[in-house]
Amino acid sequence: MPRVADLRIKIFSDGADLPGILAMYRNPLIKGFTTNPTLMRKAGVADYEAFGRELLARVPDRPVSLEVFADEFDEMYAQAMRIASWGDNVNVKIPVTNTRGESAAPLIERLSKQGVVLNVTALLTLQQVRTVAAALAPETPAIVSVFAGRIADTGVDPVPLMAEALTALADRPKAELLWASPRELLNIFQADAIGCHIITATGDVLGKLDLVGKDLEGYSRETVQMFYRDATAAGYRIDTRAPILAVG
Repeated sequence: MPRVADLRIKIFSDGADLPGILAMYRNPLIKGFTTNPTLMRKAGVADYEAFGRELLARVPDRPVSLEVFADEFDEMYAQAMRIASWGDNVNVKIPVTNTRGESAAPLIERLSKQGVVLNVTALLTLQQVRTVAAALAPETPAIVSVFAGRIADTGVDPVPLMAEALTALADRPKAELLWASPRELLNIFQADAIGCHIITATGDVLGKLDLVGKDLEGYSRETVQMFYRDATAAGYRIDTRAPILAVG
């Protein structure tokens, strides 16, 4: 049976609900945090900078990724430099392209050479990984976030691609590969098995960590008990005394 204690991969929490983040912060298993504008909007964040600064103040000793949201590269650069100034533990998230599909590689190279610690996000192809690897400064730490869950959503097994991504990053020893958008807890063990450095997951996935190593016979019985309990609570009835009509 798998054990959480045997995992080598770093588990990050993905979200934008500050109380939820702080609850995860109290869990020593959680080694860092990621968020994005979509999660922030869903969480009702109204002031991006105020939220980012408070998050970094409340979580001062683990990596926190905060994303630029401009679409023009000059403005992305200005936002990235501002976000980088908010705390020593911030990773500035840069999308691999803008909305027109134009590569962010020149911006990534510029920022990385200036020592800005990046989290390059929204990668889904090996070519994107290779392009980003070439743009990163070897001496500057970075995270490369490949959305393995979205790859799986298209019917493609992401595990071989993620293994190849590790090879593509081999000459960037300070760049860490992050398995993004996992759909189930099993993905943590898949990512760990291939040597992925980081996986980030939302609370609904991380909430299943307590199930790791659970006795499956006992889990089967709990499932049967759940079905029985819910049917009883709903008041379902089948009249077993009525005659059974012939079928066919």
